[in-house]
Amino acid sequence: MNIPLVSITFLTLTVTWFSGQAVADDPVRAAAELEKAIHLKPDLENGRKVYLLCAVCHLPEGWGTQNGKYPQIAGQIYSVTIKQLADIRARNRDNPTMFPFTLLDHLTVQEIADVSAYVATFPMNPDNGIGPGDDLEHGKKLYVEFCADCHGDRGEGVAKDHVPLIQGQQYQYLVRQFQWIRYGKRHNANPDMVKQIRSFTPRDVTAVMDYTSRLRPPPERVASPEYRNPDFPKFVRPQMLEPWYGGHQ
Repeated sequence: MNIPLVSITFLTLTVTWFSGQAVADDPVRAAAELEKAIHLKPDLENGRKVYLLCAVCHLPEGWGTQNGKYPQIAGQIYSVTIKQLADIRARNRDNPTMFPFTLLDHLTVQEIADVSAYVATFPMNPDNGIGPGDDLEHGKKLYVEFCADCHGDRGEGVAKDHVPLIQGQQYQYLVRQFQWIRYGKRHNANPDMVKQIRSFTPRDVTAVMDYTSRLRPPPERVASPEYRNPDFPKFVRPQMLEPWYGGHQ
């Protein structure tokens, strides 16, 4: 799949236009859409069609990029992806890049359910980005004390509470989101988490996110290094993009 330059330009202009609009946070609307979508029967085939738009940035495997620009969404808990999409649409989570693609004329509530279920089936990245690795004992101590109760001992998340799966996530993405939560930029963060991490030092952030990035999914959920999503056989992945993409050569 080749993305024409004119399409990329159009998307860039669209993102710029929407990011400048004054749209109020609406957590009530987001919660209502989450409740509606989570009880719909997802259509995986339609989810595949919807994901074609997502693949432009997240790429077919949903593995994200090691530079942290895009997160790993492969294998994410179904209800978590629904919640994040609903929060972004309601501006309860500030994400100007994603916002235009979540509008109702682009993405219905049924399609949110469909694409979230489709992404949940993806095998996960065998080679996600990790941190420096020189302060892991400190990171483990912080994770056990502050993170494990909500995210799970292995970062597996909790579906019923819409707590994200964070195991195998890109290190740089984890650091950025952690900082945004600390400083109030990510509006849909759990208030208890915001309070807990407010006093974290730069060393603490690096150590705990490094440790988190090394929490591995179960072997049966991890793709082989050569894996490519068979649903997108014509998607072009230029060799020059591979390091940016975060996959293997």
